[in-house]
Amino acid sequence: MKLNLLFCCSIALISVLTSCENDLSKVKEIELKQKEDVEITKGAEIIYSDSAHVKAKLTTPILYNHKTSNPYYEMPKGIKVIFFDKDLKQTSTVTSDYAIRKENQRIVELKKNVVATNAEGKTFKSEELIWDENLKRFYSNKLVTINTDGNLITGPGFWSNEDFSYYEIKQGSGTFNFKDDLNQQ
Repeated sequence: MKLNLLFCCSIALISVLTSCENDLSKVKEIELKQKEDVEITKGAEIIYSDSAHVKAKLTTPILYNHKTSNPYYEMPKGIKVIFFDKDLKQTSTVTSDYAIRKENQRIVELKKNVVATNAEGKTFKSEELIWDENLKRFYSNKLVTINTDGNLITGPGFWSNEDFSYYEIKQGSGTFNFKDDLNQQ
């Protein structure tokens, strides 16, 4: 009976120690995730420039700078970006409810209620818009709606240059208003 009780206690102790070892490894894994360096900036304003010329100004209520091996900036409360020409004249604006910038890839992903407006007043709306800083263009593979002078065009994706002065929409369809003076030619 003593041997049987000692054997059962030994088995119970081994299983407790083994389960603690697994839990400790999980705790260490969580601890490593929490040690990730994150800088938090409130009321951030970032100026993008190229060859000493201001190209854009980004503002966000809160900015998380994740300093990992693949660093990224996260803006969970949305952003506003204003683009400028060489004379610092505003050419376009972009807003969204969420954004993330992948530092190494130089890509900004804008999500939720993305609205872009160009200098001509054309408005581009989508739930996602990607800004590729390397190619200097925006694109989306999500539904986009473009409102231009009362004309409404939609399509399952599009791309445009940075100031939205030129764009192409995939499989575009919509309503177009024609001027009545076409008959007077």
